Amino acid sequence: MDPEFWHQRWRENRIGFHQDAPTPLLLEHWPSLRLAPGSRVFVPLAGKSNDLAWLASQGHRVLGVELSQLAIDQFFAEHGLAPQVHESAHGRHHVAGDIELIRGDAFLLDAGILADCAAVYDRAALIALPPDLRRRYVQQLQARLPAGCRGLLITLEYPQEQKQGPPFAVPEAEVRGLYGRDWTVTTLDRRDILGQQPGFVAEGVSALETVVYRLERSAD
Repeated sequence: MDPEFWHQRWRENRIGFHQDAPTPLLLEHWPSLRLAPGSRVFVPLAGKSNDLAWLASQGHRVLGVELSQLAIDQFFAEHGLAPQVHESAHGRHHVAGDIELIRGDAFLLDAGILADCAAVYDRAALIALPPDLRRRYVQQLQARLPAGCRGLLITLEYPQEQKQGPPFAVPEAEVRGLYGRDWTVTTLDRRDILGQQPGFVAEGVSALETVVYRLERSAD
């Protein structure tokens, strides 16, 4: 998927994936990870998610990566934060308090910058990618996270032929196939949300579920 697709979405404010409040499933299931205070949390394809601020409010150090400068600027402006900015080989870093957002390509992050991430949170990354990029996302980027890293992954399931993604349907069998070699995958929650998503109904989608997984990376 061409990065310009996402830049155009942000320029045109076509960001239906953005939520005005922290994700309820995050609030409900994040405690199951049992992270130590001060743990660093990696959030790929972060957008301007309010989940970033919520994670920081829980005492975490948050590292997000996002292609769109517009998204990053809007996040800090909407939260009344003035970040310090510097450049590195990974991209343009914006740091305010316990939140750091890198404007850059998530696939170019290396194991060094992710080495102290105790957790990863993915609500809108895996489901934003078509199948070939989903494989690359797990086999390359997620593989650079350290052993013992814990994660919360939220996906959608619906008949893919009924709607053109993103967001894409990612069935449980695919999640387990992608993560099963290097991660322990535990299904925490599955619920029908079609009635809460009129946009999907309008597109003719007949069934829609959201699924929450707990992940833990095994030793290399």
